Amino acid sequence: MLGFMILGATGWHSAGWGSGSESGPPARHAKPVTAEEYRNIIQRFDGYDVILKPDQQEPEWWAGAPSVVRDARGVFWLACRMRDAVSPRGLRGYEIRILQSEDGVRFQTARRIPREAVPIPGFERPALVIDPRSGKFKLYACGPWQGGAWSIIKFDDVEDPARIDPASARVVMAPYDKSFPRDTPPEGYKDPFIFHAEGRYHAYLIGQLRGTERIYHFISEDGDQWQSAGRPYEPIMDLTGWHNFFVRPACVVPLGIGYLFLYEGSNVEWRDPVYNIGTGLGFTFDLHQIQDLTRDAPLLLSTTPGHFYTFRYSHWMKVDRELWVYAEVANPDDTHEIRLYRVAMDR
Repeated sequence: MLGFMILGATGWHSAGWGSGSESGPPARHAKPVTAEEYRNIIQRFDGYDVILKPDQQEPEWWAGAPSVVRDARGVFWLACRMRDAVSPRGLRGYEIRILQSEDGVRFQTARRIPREAVPIPGFERPALVIDPRSGKFKLYACGPWQGGAWSIIKFDDVEDPARIDPASARVVMAPYDKSFPRDTPPEGYKDPFIFHAEGRYHAYLIGQLRGTERIYHFISEDGDQWQSAGRPYEPIMDLTGWHNFFVRPACVVPLGIGYLFLYEGSNVEWRDPVYNIGTGLGFTFDLHQIQDLTRDAPLLLSTTPGHFYTFRYSHWMKVDRELWVYAEVANPDDTHEIRLYRVAMDR
């Protein structure tokens, strides 16, 4: 079986402070690195297929944030966010694109949902889910809703993702109201990962809290009405270790005895930690309490970095005897593309 049970590592390298000075700014940014203890896993990510490139091969044009399902006929469906380099930062996601494939490798565009059709100022990560009871597709997205806070929106369920109606979008998860004036709930939610397990839906969201990003957990019986799985102001992972700037949800993989919990994050000493993001690994038995298995260093970074080492928004799924990992990964020209890594589980 794939050797994913990691108990920790000490491979994070800090930046240093010039020539022994006790004060002053750092002489350079820390370089994101993985730990040598993870080498047996990392080497399985050497090869990949490029699934989708950005619409322009220019810096900060990104294709990314893949969400993937496989229907009852074996067809793969992928929803992703397309991002430009000219819109205001935070609002550069101009389109949700839905693609389909017979083999999970060669995809064709089935639907485009431009931000103007909703309308919404900009998109980020979508989430595509198949309802286990009806077999219909559920599509979720996120963005600033009608001049207000970043919220999770949902479109009407459909039998064919190519027929999703942009005008059907509505808010299904939004920030809680304060009980007292100085309460500190998240100011907005974004980038959902949503899946069905143990009889109900689970959503893991980025909650924006005083300029930081943390992970929040919501549950639902039907995928439409949601509530916090715990105390609504409390995130389920801390800003600590290598992910002391941001920590964000990526994906959950059922293992039978529990769940792999893929997360992502960044470090305060990295160059531009808002966008320079690596992926780490956790484990959970109850889908709420997360054990961080890569506390001291990220597990996965881009092997083709430019200014960024970003490996993020990864979606992991079991296909036969492999884990298929779709991810948004940085290129040397500072574009991002969607890649597929096929990782054997029986080596």
